Amino acid sequence: MPGRDTTLMQLMWLASPALPVGGFSYSEVLEAAVDSGHVTDVQDASAWLQDQLHLGLARGDLAVVAQAVTAWNADDGNRIRVLNDWVLHTRETSELRAQTEQMGRSLLEWLRNHTTVSASQLQSLAALPPTYPVAFALAASATGAELRDCLTTYAFGWAENMAQAAIKSVPLGQSAGQRILSSLAAEIPAAVDHALASTDATRQTYTPMLAILSSQHEVQYSRLFRS
Repeated sequence: MPGRDTTLMQLMWLASPALPVGGFSYSEVLEAAVDSGHVTDVQDASAWLQDQLHLGLARGDLAVVAQAVTAWNADDGNRIRVLNDWVLHTRETSELRAQTEQMGRSLLEWLRNHTTVSASQLQSLAALPPTYPVAFALAASATGAELRDCLTTYAFGWAENMAQAAIKSVPLGQSAGQRILSSLAAEIPAAVDHALASTDATRQTYTPMLAILSSQHEVQYSRLFRS
């Protein structure tokens, strides 16, 4: 079992925007929200992302991470496949599906050289093909961290990427981006609580506005981001 300091550093590494999974190239529809006039300033961006955290991430991907960490620790390959399939089936546009698949593959490649993940686990992940929440769950499970800490890491990494996306797409200054990140960080504990309490029956991704805007973003004339 890794020591506390090692575990903490491994979680910080997974949350870092320097992790080479390409998260910086996705806005998760925020760019389309800006283009359509739903988000025009720092207050709009903060409110939009808080809603996305609670109505989307906490009820969907974050809940998957919680359940997948447990499944990886139990070496339950069937459960992992079910969760991975659920992520794929809940991506309502091609760009959102491409995002989770690309980031999942990139994290798989990182995992081959940077963690204590076993060869059999890597083989199981590669055979899926992996989505990002399920790949992240494997990386997090290998740290030996508490489940809540794994989810907090995932959520903060998402929040940092989204704050940077807001800076580029609204656009905003660095100080405004930090205010957005601070507002999201304050909401993460409640989002983690929701994810931890989720079951197969309550896990969901009902966010129709995101799906509509994502469809529009796929044909948006000018854009910085891939989603």
